[in-house]
Amino acid sequence: MINRKHITGIILAGGKSSRMGSDKGLMMLNNKPFIQHIVEALQPLVNEVIIVSNNADYDIFKLKRVNDLIEGSGPLAGLYTGLHYSNTENNLVLSCDIPLINTETLKKLTKQIDENIDVIQFESNGRTMPLIAMYKKHCERKFFELLKQGERRLRYAVDQCKVKTIVLNEALEKFITNINTQNNLREIINEVNN
Repeated sequence: MINRKHITGIILAGGKSSRMGSDKGLMMLNNKPFIQHIVEALQPLVNEVIIVSNNADYDIFKLKRVNDLIEGSGPLAGLYTGLHYSNTENNLVLSCDIPLINTETLKKLTKQIDENIDVIQFESNGRTMPLIAMYKKHCERKFFELLKQGERRLRYAVDQCKVKTIVLNEALEKFITNINTQNNLREIINEVNN
């Protein structure tokens, strides 16, 4: 397995969170903000965690926080920003709305690192998960070119890369659940507490 000193963790926390009503990364689950759960899952696998967010509230986590280089252009711009500030070839990129993620699930990505593959992503229920994925640093250039052309679709951008997709088995699907609404959050709290 690749040395963690050669992997940067990038958490995208710049979304508008319009469905949730407040910043998703700062929502609480089991007395901890979502982002804290994600950082704890990442830390055994990476040498640095970068949070991409214009919200200074994330500074309480004492991690490197960077503002979006291209504002208002969605996750693709956040991903480009994170890769721009990364100092490593391999980057483990996560959205801030997956508080159930764990280190063991993420290891399934890091174990697949291959110098000939640009992106390693999960697939669950027939849907690819480009925001729980490994990205090579050089994807930054490609994503910047697409953003300059007005392209904002993350899946389209990923499709321009050499991609490996790992289909997750059902037992692991719960760990990559996105919490997008208050209703999702209630369901997860009930599940965790039962």
